[in-house]
Amino acid sequence: MPIMLYNTLTRSKEELKPVNDNALNIFVCGLTPYDDAHMGHAKTFVDFDVIVRWLRHRGYKVRYVQNITDIEDKIINRARERGIEPVELERHYEKRFMDDMEALWARQAVDLFPRSTDYIEAMRSQIQLLLDKGYAYQLEQDVYYDVSKFKDYTKLSGMRIEELEKHRIELRQGKRNPYDFALWKGAKEGEPSWKITLRIDGRDTEFVGRPGWHIEDTAMTHEIFGPQYDIHGGASELIFPHHSNEIAQAEAAFGVKPFVRYWLHTGIVNINNAKMSKSLGNFVTIREVVARYGAEAVRMLCATTHYSKEMNYTDALILDARKRNAYMYSALSIFYGMREAEAEGADDAALRTRVALFVVQFGEAMDDNFNTPLALSRLMAMIGELRVFAGTHSQVSASVKAYALSSVLELAQTLGILTSDAYKHTMPAEAGELVRRREALRKDGRFNEADALRSELRKRFGIALEDTEYGSAWYFAGA
Repeated sequence: MPIMLYNTLTRSKEELKPVNDNALNIFVCGLTPYDDAHMGHAKTFVDFDVIVRWLRHRGYKVRYVQNITDIEDKIINRARERGIEPVELERHYEKRFMDDMEALWARQAVDLFPRSTDYIEAMRSQIQLLLDKGYAYQLEQDVYYDVSKFKDYTKLSGMRIEELEKHRIELRQGKRNPYDFALWKGAKEGEPSWKITLRIDGRDTEFVGRPGWHIEDTAMTHEIFGPQYDIHGGASELIFPHHSNEIAQAEAAFGVKPFVRYWLHTGIVNINNAKMSKSLGNFVTIREVVARYGAEAVRMLCATTHYSKEMNYTDALILDARKRNAYMYSALSIFYGMREAEAEGADDAALRTRVALFVVQFGEAMDDNFNTPLALSRLMAMIGELRVFAGTHSQVSASVKAYALSSVLELAQTLGILTSDAYKHTMPAEAGELVRRREALRKDGRFNEADALRSELRKRFGIALEDTEYGSAWYFAGA
């Protein structure tokens, strides 16, 4: 089956066809490190981590690049507020971001984290090309892109040119058009700056300043990938102006259209049904959530929402994600602990068939524009079947047991969940008897006695119980 993905550029679902055989080059807009990363960042980077994991699982040779914008107005302004140099602030939050990505298991899949300021010469070269071709103009110590010269400027956003002034534009007296954007910004007192030389009207002119935000990405991707590559990703709020400006720069400078084959955009994160934003002050950081609920709960929550859709974050939803995760570990543990038989009976063969069907259905969901909610529901259903099988059979053939566990775990780990061997921690027989007694008490409505057994399990065996809509889940949590 081919992999189909939704391309923002064409507003349609298309078959993935790499530029170069089985190799895929993927670039995702990374962080501007001026504060701790929040759950909005977590969704984008976990979503693309899952996409890359799946593509590699499907046999593609993926080169995944995620940039770091290490010079930008927010960094400069925050550093000024704190009385430190911008580079000190940026490096501090860059390290914390890398730690967050490590904790979420979203850093390991990235091949390169290039910093913008390592590509000043590549930016200068691209700006020179745009000047030479008439797409850029000098305005004192600034250089601007003339949007009126690029006829396809709104092809990614789908907006009419008249609508652009309603959105984010750069204010600057003397621009030819209100929506023209800076390629290079003249130095301001106390700000970091670089010297570049550009040839304008046959004369070499020195510019002292720093790059505009949009030129950074196209300069580095051209140097890393060349004039065309496969997939560009980022949050949906970057469609305009950032990604629209990238297209205008790259296609005008290098003449290859489209300079990116497929544009993939993640939905924003809401918190308690309101948009999560640092500017609104209603954000929750990745490290806060991971410390409280664990990384797998974050990844589970992300998987419940399609990458392209908005995700709502509430304490209740992340707690439910943790409960789902606990149930899966518990169910797998019960199946893993089954007594093994050499011979494969009729019920074993039927289970093998259902697992094989699950593998196909999971793959179909992921191949269809990385439909993680559907894939996750297939996974939950399969694990539920394993739990039922363990509860209705005294043994399972060793070969079917190994096949079922390896299939489930391999596909779960493309979502970044069930990554530990906690399912191998089988419950002591005495503890198992207490769990069964507790379940019977709950069925009889004797909840106080059931709670007393829950406390006893935690105190004596370090076993925590969580009652979920999927069943009673247990895991080792310590006394």
